Amino acid sequence: MTNRLEQALGHRYSDQSLLLTALTHRSHSWPHNERLEFLGDSILNGVIARQLFDCFPDLPEGDLSRLRANLVRQESLHQLALSLSLGEFLRLGDGELKSGGRQRPSILADALEALFGAIWLDAGFDAASAVIVRLYAEKLATIVPGQPIKDAKTRLQEALQGRRLPLPKYSLASTEGEAHAQQFSISCQIDALNIRTQGSGGSRRAAEQMAAERALEDIQHA
Repeated sequence: MTNRLEQALGHRYSDQSLLLTALTHRSHSWPHNERLEFLGDSILNGVIARQLFDCFPDLPEGDLSRLRANLVRQESLHQLALSLSLGEFLRLGDGELKSGGRQRPSILADALEALFGAIWLDAGFDAASAVIVRLYAEKLATIVPGQPIKDAKTRLQEALQGRRLPLPKYSLASTEGEAHAQQFSISCQIDALNIRTQGSGGSRRAAEQMAAERALEDIQHA
């Protein structure tokens, strides 16, 4: 089952137990992925810092730090996890399954970091670095020094304005879970292009951003 995930990552785990642990949430069983997440977070920050350092030799430390923070934040990791269909492979307890844990941004982001940490233990720093660099290649390529980093909703709005099309319509599709752990589903509709996407998240804003990101992908692939 995990072969598809390993293929998407571009890494075949020699020690499959590391992969299994990286995919195990604390609600499911022990060992779970929190310690691997700790490792993965460290290597992710280091690899992205090195990529920014090499790609933008004229940027000062403050700008590099802001770029790195944007690239390693939960929303960015969540987007990458979705592109890998990571939620399909997670091992979650019954409570998390019922409350939509497979799509929860925090769980997906943490699991992706755990996968990075597991690759580091499985095959070394260079192997983990190669996976991270490949996954982040598109995001790194879109960075323009001196320009503010724009979120998905802003980029979608600008893309539609550039085509002289009406702005997208966002609407609440559903709300699930208890008050302290609600999951929102938001639809993004662009009638002029016959595009309708859906995003989910722990807040309406996060769900709207995901729906906008998916709409941008649909526009690019149209």
